[in-house]
Amino acid sequence: MNRARIRDLSDTQLVEHFVEISLAQDLALLRSEVSKFNRLFDRKTAVLAELKSRGADQRRLLLNLFNHANAQVRLNAAKATLAVAPETARSQLQRLVDSKEYPQAGDAGMCLWNLDRGIFKPT
Repeated sequence: MNRARIRDLSDTQLVEHFVEISLAQDLALLRSEVSKFNRLFDRKTAVLAELKSRGADQRRLLLNLFNHANAQVRLNAAKATLAVAPETARSQLQRLVDSKEYPQAGDAGMCLWNLDRGIFKPT
Protein backbone atom coordinates (compact mmCIF):
# COMPACT_ATOMS: atom_id res chain seq x y z
CA MET A 1 0.00 0.00 0.00
CA ASN A 2 1.50 3.33 -1.03
CA ARG A 3 1.59 6.53 1.01
CA ALA A 4 -1.29 8.17 -0.89
CA ARG A 5 -3.50 5.17 -0.14
CA ILE A 6 -2.47 5.14 3.52
CA ARG A 7 -3.52 8.79 3.86
CA ASP A 8 -7.01 7.84 2.68
CA LEU A 9 -7.55 5.31 5.47
CA SER A 10 -9.50 6.15 8.61
CA ASP A 11 -7.82 5.84 12.00
CA THR A 12 -9.65 2.55 12.59
CA GLN A 13 -8.52 1.21 9.22
CA LEU A 14 -4.93 2.19 9.98
CA VAL A 15 -5.05 0.25 13.25
CA GLU A 16 -6.51 -2.75 11.42
CA HIS A 17 -3.76 -2.50 8.81
CA PHE A 18 -1.18 -2.31 11.62
CA VAL A 19 -2.57 -5.57 13.05
CA GLU A 20 -2.49 -7.24 9.63
CA ILE A 21 1.12 -6.19 9.12
CA SER A 22 2.09 -7.41 12.60
CA LEU A 23 0.46 -10.79 12.03
CA ALA A 24 2.26 -11.13 8.70
CA GLN A 25 5.53 -10.22 10.43
CA ASP A 26 4.94 -12.98 12.97
CA LEU A 27 4.46 -15.51 10.19
CA ALA A 28 7.56 -14.22 8.38
CA LEU A 29 9.57 -14.65 11.59
CA LEU A 30 8.34 -18.23 12.01
CA ARG A 31 9.32 -19.01 8.43
CA SER A 32 12.67 -17.16 8.64
CA GLU A 33 11.62 -14.89 5.76
CA VAL A 34 13.87 -11.96 6.59
CA SER A 35 13.34 -9.96 3.41
CA LYS A 36 9.56 -10.27 3.76
CA PHE A 37 9.78 -9.19 7.42
CA ASN A 38 11.82 -6.14 6.36
CA ARG A 39 9.29 -5.14 3.68
CA LEU A 40 6.54 -5.43 6.27
CA PHE A 41 8.60 -3.29 8.65
CA ASP A 42 8.65 -0.53 6.03
CA ARG A 43 4.86 -0.78 5.64
CA LYS A 44 4.41 -0.66 9.42
CA THR A 45 6.64 2.42 9.58
CA ALA A 46 4.47 4.17 6.98
CA VAL A 47 1.30 3.41 8.97
CA LEU A 48 2.91 4.74 12.16
CA ALA A 49 4.07 7.90 10.41
CA GLU A 50 0.52 8.53 9.23
CA LEU A 51 -0.94 7.96 12.71
CA LYS A 52 1.68 10.26 14.21
CA SER A 53 0.91 13.01 11.69
CA ARG A 54 -2.76 13.10 12.59
CA GLY A 55 -4.04 15.43 15.29
CA ALA A 56 -3.25 14.44 18.89
CA ASP A 57 -0.84 11.74 17.64
CA GLN A 58 -3.19 8.88 16.92
CA ARG A 59 -0.57 6.24 17.82
CA ARG A 60 -2.45 6.24 21.14
CA LEU A 61 -5.09 4.09 19.43
CA LEU A 62 -2.56 1.25 19.43
CA LEU A 63 -2.76 1.03 23.22
CA ASN A 64 -5.95 -0.97 22.67
CA LEU A 65 -3.83 -3.74 21.12
CA PHE A 66 -2.02 -4.58 24.37
CA ASN A 67 -4.50 -7.40 25.00
CA HIS A 68 -4.26 -8.88 21.50
CA ALA A 69 -3.72 -12.65 21.39
CA ASN A 70 -0.62 -12.35 19.17
CA ALA A 71 2.72 -11.44 20.77
CA GLN A 72 4.04 -9.66 17.64
CA VAL A 73 1.00 -7.38 17.61
CA ARG A 74 1.54 -6.56 21.30
CA LEU A 75 5.28 -6.00 20.77
CA ASN A 76 4.77 -3.70 17.79
CA ALA A 77 2.06 -1.77 19.64
CA ALA A 78 4.24 -1.35 22.72
CA LYS A 79 7.21 -0.08 20.73
CA ALA A 80 4.97 2.23 18.70
CA THR A 81 3.46 3.85 21.80
CA LEU A 82 6.64 4.45 23.81
CA ALA A 83 6.65 8.14 22.83
CA VAL A 84 2.98 8.74 23.64
CA ALA A 85 2.47 6.53 26.71
CA PRO A 86 5.94 5.60 28.00
CA GLU A 87 5.03 3.97 31.32
CA THR A 88 2.21 1.90 29.87
CA ALA A 89 4.31 0.84 26.88
CA ARG A 90 7.27 -0.11 29.10
CA SER A 91 4.95 -2.19 31.27
CA GLN A 92 3.72 -4.00 28.17
CA LEU A 93 7.30 -4.68 27.07
CA GLN A 94 8.08 -6.09 30.52
CA ARG A 95 4.99 -8.30 30.35
CA LEU A 96 6.26 -9.67 27.04
CA VAL A 97 9.67 -10.39 28.58
CA ASP A 98 8.02 -12.15 31.51
CA SER A 99 5.77 -14.17 29.19
CA LYS A 100 8.78 -15.86 27.60
CA GLU A 101 6.96 -15.84 24.24
CA TYR A 102 9.97 -15.95 21.97
CA PRO A 103 11.23 -14.35 19.81
CA GLN A 104 9.09 -11.37 20.84
CA ALA A 105 10.14 -11.66 24.51
CA GLY A 106 13.76 -11.32 23.46
CA ASP A 107 13.01 -8.32 21.26
CA ALA A 108 11.09 -6.68 24.12
CA GLY A 109 13.99 -7.29 26.49
CA MET A 110 16.47 -5.72 24.09
CA CYS A 111 14.16 -2.75 23.63
CA LEU A 112 14.03 -2.18 27.39
CA TRP A 113 17.82 -2.59 27.63
CA ASN A 114 18.31 0.02 24.87
CA LEU A 115 15.82 2.39 26.51
CA ASP A 116 17.53 2.09 29.91
CA ARG A 117 20.92 2.90 28.40
CA GLY A 118 19.66 5.81 26.32
CA ILE A 119 20.53 4.05 23.06
CA PHE A 120 16.91 4.18 21.90
CA LYS A 121 14.90 7.37 22.35
CA PRO A 122 11.28 7.16 21.20
CA THR A 123 9.96 10.02 19.11
